[in-house]
Amino acid sequence: MKIFLVDDDPFFAEMLKYYLQLNPDYDVHICNTGKECLSALYQAPDIICIDFGLPDLQGDELFTQIKSLYPDLPIIVISGQENIEVAVNFLKLGAKDYIVKNEHTKELLWNSIIRVKETISLKQEVEDLKDELGTKYAFEKTIIGQSESIKKIFSKINKALQSNINVSITGETGTGKEVVAKAIHYNSARKNKPFIAVNMAAIPKELVESEFFGHEKGAFTGASERASGKFEQANGGTIFLDEIAELDLNIQSKLLRALQEREITRVGGSQKIKLDVRVITATHKDLANEVKAGTFREDLYYRIIGLPIEIPPLRYREQDTLILARHFIELFAKENKSKPLVLSNESKKKLLSYGFPGNVRELKSVIDLACVMSDQAEIMAEDITFYNLEKKSENFLHGQKTLKEYTTDIIIHFLKKNNNDVIKTAKMLDIGKSTIYNLLQHIEKKNT
Repeated sequence: MKIFLVDDDPFFAEMLKYYLQLNPDYDVHICNTGKECLSALYQAPDIICIDFGLPDLQGDELFTQIKSLYPDLPIIVISGQENIEVAVNFLKLGAKDYIVKNEHTKELLWNSIIRVKETISLKQEVEDLKDELGTKYAFEKTIIGQSESIKKIFSKINKALQSNINVSITGETGTGKEVVAKAIHYNSARKNKPFIAVNMAAIPKELVESEFFGHEKGAFTGASERASGKFEQANGGTIFLDEIAELDLNIQSKLLRALQEREITRVGGSQKIKLDVRVITATHKDLANEVKAGTFREDLYYRIIGLPIEIPPLRYREQDTLILARHFIELFAKENKSKPLVLSNESKKKLLSYGFPGNVRELKSVIDLACVMSDQAEIMAEDITFYNLEKKSENFLHGQKTLKEYTTDIIIHFLKKNNNDVIKTAKMLDIGKSTIYNLLQHIEKKNT
């Protein structure tokens, strides 16, 4: 740690230098004037200790000049003055400590530097953790797969990182919507600011406004003290609103106003709090259909839609199933400090034959259980257990049908789900519109 001592008393400065350098980690450099200190700042000191009464610059002048150049550089003021007002003024300006020159100065300075050092170490630790989070949520590592649909998601995430545009993520339960949201936040310019996730379905509707915007003391029964809301907590960063379609219409209007005006007011309060927050929403429902049904505001829909990212269900990413399975096997081994197992050919076939209605989340549970149940170095087919919670109408992979019949069932199912919208169905299934039109013509001829 490099420490500058700025003092025009050579004897006093040398005494402090000798005492501080009893710690071999301290590299102490003496400056006899304020200008000498300013000209040496290129050496990047970690802490500067300045005397208040210098011959060329008063302590407050030197302090101000240093802070204008390096706002975060810790400064400790050492002075022969015991004036409380001077001390308070320096502390208000941001001095880390104000030490009076007396027989205890060296001990006080020693302890003050230790406190500053601990603060610097803590800040560095926080920055390291944030960088680690960014690495942890690098989307190439967290969104596993090689299918074309996953590559399209990577492309969309890259687009999202280039601006602060709101993002709306859709996909069935268990497809990994929050993973995508975190990948966007922790790889964006906001990564060092908060990521706050809110699940709409988990909050009673009468508490949503307080949860969103916070409340003042006494705003309602039980509000014993002021509380900040999720938007306030996320300021500067990202708020992730999961299951946004579950939001009550009354709260939708208040959310819309907050997003339009970029400010909020706590429940029971009048102070307006400015917002700088990126909004990422997610839902397993079709928001456009919710707007048509009158359960979701059209103006809010256009406010939050931003960059839409649709995550396909695992059953349409068949080539990713085994890639994900191997990833979860390695993850299980790492967490349990064991050797990774391998999948037998029969177990691979069993995994590929299943539709995974619970998507990636279900696959992870299945693999975790299989790793526990396996008694050898290989996961066998009998080690794999499915939960079979899928609806019969959506259970395409059971029974004796040809591949053509399965394909027909899938297309008809999604046509019904999309209100016979051929273009939307073709896009969702990644097939040509002509394929669907030919199928419909074939069915019509068959029926006539």
